[in-house]
Amino acid sequence: MQRVTDIMAEISAASQEQSAGIEQVNQTITQMDETTQQNAALVEEASAAARSMEEQAQALADAMSTFQLGDGGQVARLVQERVTRIAASAAPRSTPAHPPY
Repeated sequence: MQRVTDIMAEISAASQEQSAGIEQVNQTITQMDETTQQNAALVEEASAAARSMEEQAQALADAMSTFQLGDGGQVARLVQERVTRIAASAAPRSTPAHPPY
């Protein structure tokens, strides 16, 4: 009878350890979810800021195009090309956090 009692005590202790481990996993998953949501919000803010800067750069390029510099519009074309190149390089890119298996 003592052996059965000992086995039951071991099972109870193992169940408690397993329950504590599961609780730790749940807490970690909750923290990861919160961090992911925060990161998504930051990415959205950065994307909005990049769009705003792109619009401002375009407005500046448009404003500069009204000036006549005696170069046949070459400066305005160069500015427009630069704005386009910067906008293209600033476009958000999505890359996986881990390589595919």
